[in-house]
Amino acid sequence: MQTKIRGINYLTDAEEDVKVTPGGTQIMTDQGRIWTAKGYGWQAMATAAVACLIVRPSTTAIITFYNNTAKNFVVEGVFAHNLVSIANGQFGIWLCSHPTGMTAPTNDITIRNSTIGLAAGTEGIFDAGATVVDNGWFPWGRSNRSITATVPGTLTEAEVAGRIIIPPTGGLSASCVGQTAVVTVAMGIRYYSVPVTDLALGT
Repeated sequence: MQTKIRGINYLTDAEEDVKVTPGGTQIMTDQGRIWTAKGYGWQAMATAAVACLIVRPSTTAIITFYNNTAKNFVVEGVFAHNLVSIANGQFGIWLCSHPTGMTAPTNDITIRNSTIGLAAGTEGIFDAGATVVDNGWFPWGRSNRSITATVPGTLTEAEVAGRIIIPPTGGLSASCVGQTAVVTVAMGIRYYSVPVTDLALGT
């Protein structure tokens, strides 16, 4: 059983209901679960096996995700699945956040689906192999190593957890850097498509 008490929203100074147990313990819910329940959670990936770079990324991305909506795309994670490898083949994820006003890339065919079972989404432009502006690439997450040769190997993920937000007309590119181009990966992104009214960027 739940009850409610009145609390103050520190962003607006307005009173709002706060859920508590009958004993007065406040009920806390992860924001990501709330956004998932509202149907904001999405994921998209390219299925092609693309060779890892053996140098720092520059103007060619393995994947690029562009925001063509009025919402904010809150990035939960970016992943890379090692499809072909060598024994002990190492690789890691690099990300490049593009500012608003970037040129929209081509919308390639990819796998897309909702994290709550909604019909396939159409928001956002997802491009594989786009030519992009080098706005600054940074490694994210841990590197990973495949112990197998030639067959699919390991999965590595940059757990962004909302620390990158793609605003309208902005974008995010991803690539992988490995010890050899023999190591190939398929990359994808998990994110929340959040209306401005639900994303309080407080001071």
